[in-house]
Amino acid sequence: MKIIVCISNVPDTTSKINFTDSDTKFDTNGVQFVINPNDEFGLTRAMWFKEKQGAAVHVATVGGPQTEPTIRKALAIGADEAIRINAEPTDGFFVARQLAEVVKNGGYNLIIAGRESIDYNGGMVPGILATLLDMNFVNTCIGLEVDGNSATALREIDGGKEKLSTALPLVIGAQKGLVEESDLRIPNMRGIMMARKKILNVVEPIDGPVPTKDQKFEKPAAKGPVKLVDAENVDELINLLHNEAKVI
Repeated sequence: MKIIVCISNVPDTTSKINFTDSDTKFDTNGVQFVINPNDEFGLTRAMWFKEKQGAAVHVATVGGPQTEPTIRKALAIGADEAIRINAEPTDGFFVARQLAEVVKNGGYNLIIAGRESIDYNGGMVPGILATLLDMNFVNTCIGLEVDGNSATALREIDGGKEKLSTALPLVIGAQKGLVEESDLRIPNMRGIMMARKKILNVVEPIDGPVPTKDQKFEKPAAKGPVKLVDAENVDELINLLHNEAKVI
C-alpha cells in the first residue's frame, strides 16, 4: 500500500494574529507554524499502516520554502519521503489541483487529508481532490482499517457514527478520533537526524485558474463591557434585554 498524507502548514493556535497592507495580507512575523491538527491525526494513522502492514508513507504540501520545517517534522515522525509543491496555497481548489497531479504521478492508493485546516476552515480540499481523481471519498473519518484493496471506514455524522465499506483507491478527510490524541507522536532525536537524510522533492505547480482571491481580513469585534444586574432586579434585566440588547 502506498499512502500520501496531505499536510497544511498552519499557525499555532496560541499565535497572535495580525494583518498588514490595509488588512489584505496575513502577517507571519512572530507566528509559529505547525502541522495542521487534522492532518497530524491522519499522519499518525498512516504510520500505523506503515508499521503494521509495511505501507510506504509520503507527505505532500503546497507552499514555499518556509513550510519545510513543518515537512521535516512529518519526516521526523516517520514518513519516508516528502513533496513540496512550490506555490502559495491561494484557495482550496488550487491546492486540490496541485495535490491531484502529485497523486496521479505517484501511484498512491490511499490519500489522507485533514477534513479542514484550522486557519481558513474551508473544508474543501479532500472532497475536490477525490472528485478530480475520481476516487472513493469518506469525510469526517474517525476510523480506518485496510485489508488488501478493501477498506472499512468509520465516520462521524449528525447524531451518531456511520460505518462504511469501500475499496481502494480512497481519499479520506481525517479528523480527531482517527487516532487518540495520546497516540500523536513527538519526533525524537533519532527521527530528527534521519529526517535530514530523507528525500524532500520540490516540484513546480501546474498552470490553472485561481477561482477566488482574498480581498480583506477582519478580526472579530472586541467584546463590549459587561453590565451586572442584581439578581432581585428582574425588571431592569428585562428592560436591558428588550431595549439595549434587543433580544426579546
